Amino acid sequence: MPSTGHRDYRHPPQRKSMHARIVRDLGMRIVAGEFEPGARLPAEADLLAEYEVSRPVLREATRVLVAKGLVLSRQRAGATVRPRSEWHLLDPDVLYWLIQTQPPADFVETLMTVRRVFEPAAAALAARIASDEALQGIAEAYAGMEAARTADDILEPDLAFHRRIAEATNNPLLAYIGNMLSLALRESIKLSSQLPNTHALSLPRHKAILTALLARDPFAAQQATLVQLKETREDLSEVLATGQGLL
Repeated sequence: MPSTGHRDYRHPPQRKSMHARIVRDLGMRIVAGEFEPGARLPAEADLLAEYEVSRPVLREATRVLVAKGLVLSRQRAGATVRPRSEWHLLDPDVLYWLIQTQPPADFVETLMTVRRVFEPAAAALAARIASDEALQGIAEAYAGMEAARTADDILEPDLAFHRRIAEATNNPLLAYIGNMLSLALRESIKLSSQLPNTHALSLPRHKAILTALLARDPFAAQQATLVQLKETREDLSEVLATGQGLL
């Protein structure tokens, strides 16, 4: 399973590969709406001139965009943007491009809607079937949050806390979704951490979830997660109301 590590998806490292640069540039232009679903990308000759690359490099970049569900490529017809519903939005690059190109308020609403659907159910399932080892891993992530002294310090254990709940469901697909959501969750946590009391606010919310999990109480785990998400949404609204955007 891919690890989110310390990679910053809003400020990724510079890539030396021209192929990767073309994928990123065209991908962001598609996600941003410059090329609407159903529209064709510029003709191959125009893209070759724009990027000053060879035909094999451009075609390999197009194949990557096809694999990410963004375009459909047909011989002699060029590449056509696929409907948004067919994009692979949990692909790390596509998710990053989505975060980059959405207004902060839209990004927050999209993420919080997904979290409200996913996290309470995952917590309830984990409370029922998680192994003692998995629950210990969640408790260790919470201990890391408690030990944090700065907003930067709390980020990784906070991400691990949510990711390990998804993993504790013993469902590989749910674990994968939880891991992929952590890419967007990282940006959400960084945004809410602009509040001066973010650490003090975050700990009791997560402690309530942990307590319910350790008690193996599915209903309490679900409700504690819903409360945490509701209060997180209020925190994010407060930050957005000040006019501050994503970093």
